[in-house]
Amino acid sequence: MSALPLFVKYLLTGFIGMIPIIELRGAIPVGVFTFHLNYLESFLCSFIGNIIPVYFIVKFIRPLFDFFGRWKPFKVIIDWASNKATKNIENNPRLQNFAALGLFLFVAIPLPGTGAWVGSLIANFLDLPPKKAIPPIIIGVLTAGIIILILTAIANGGIQYLLQRG
Repeated sequence: MSALPLFVKYLLTGFIGMIPIIELRGAIPVGVFTFHLNYLESFLCSFIGNIIPVYFIVKFIRPLFDFFGRWKPFKVIIDWASNKATKNIENNPRLQNFAALGLFLFVAIPLPGTGAWVGSLIANFLDLPPKKAIPPIIIGVLTAGIIILILTAIANGGIQYLLQRG
């Protein structure tokens, strides 16, 4: 993989960051360990790749749900997910005030299934407008990226390297 041009490594790392479930949680280590990018390069490419789909999901997924909701198998799944996501929040006004904080915390936890894609879907199910949904998702991605970056550095012995150089 080291024979690839640097720009291609950047693009591939960013693309991996766009993939649902994997997102930057997988892209940062791939950038560091596979493409031999430095930590900052891997982080930036992964972060940018991970946040690119957010706006489109928050803004445009509802028309897709409406379109596919015309067919019963899809409607059952969409209705189930929507009801599950909104039930507790609709019944509790205090939770409505903390939807952005909850969204941030959900996205910031660097576990599979808790990233920007699912956070964007949740924001859509909660009918959060993009102006209220996108900032906590981006800050959550940033936080998760920093956590993964630290874990990657620890796994790579980077902390000792940084301490010896400092």
